[in-house]
Amino acid sequence: MIVCIPVVGDGQTGGGWGKAHRVALATVTDGAVTDWQEIEVAWDVAHDSGPEGTHHARIARFLMDHHVDVVVAGHMGEPMVRMVGKLKIRTVLGAEGDARDAVLAAAARLA
Repeated sequence: MIVCIPVVGDGQTGGGWGKAHRVALATVTDGAVTDWQEIEVAWDVAHDSGPEGTHHARIARFLMDHHVDVVVAGHMGEPMVRMVGKLKIRTVLGAEGDARDAVLAAAARLA
């Protein structure tokens, strides 16, 4: 299972999804994180650039390109929740604290 979560520099969950500056892609296998990659996406900078729909399309492309199964975040706007759902990607909201712990908790909940 590939889980994507917004992160901040100290390993904590980054809170908001659509304006994340950095995300982690975690591969979870048998209840353990087997791979962890952090990527600077700069969605906070790109959020309001381009015509309507550009931001959601940018995020959708990222999720599809990285074969994401689950998005974990502190919060996500309803339009983004719908878009992610259309991609058949599950969301787990309300995450906080250590990002790796949040990923494992979400994976356990969805298993």
